[in-house]
Amino acid sequence: MAHVIERDSWAEAPDRWKGELQCGQFGANSCLIFNYQPTVGGGPRLHKHPYAEIFVIRSGTGLFTVGDQEIKATAGQILIVPPDTPHKFTNLGPGPLESTDIHENGSFITEWLE
Repeated sequence: MAHVIERDSWAEAPDRWKGELQCGQFGANSCLIFNYQPTVGGGPRLHKHPYAEIFVIRSGTGLFTVGDQEIKATAGQILIVPPDTPHKFTNLGPGPLESTDIHENGSFITEWLE
């Protein structure tokens, strides 16, 4: 069975691609985060997941810490973080950082490390 998920069920605001959706309830083995980081320096603290996470950078530039690597990622690039790898990112600016983050699991499992 196909599912159509309305924007108002996952988006934090009707005019912004920001929000999250756990797709396991619809039979999919993924979760989505539509990330919008308007502030330079904004982003999540260090954490890891027992599954891979894929970042599709839609606009802006971010500095990703992935294990012991620092990776500058910009619009149009895709970054894949392996399972159980500590990671975080910050918006380098000058404008917002927007990404679609795909978690390869039907529900979020996050271990916060800082």
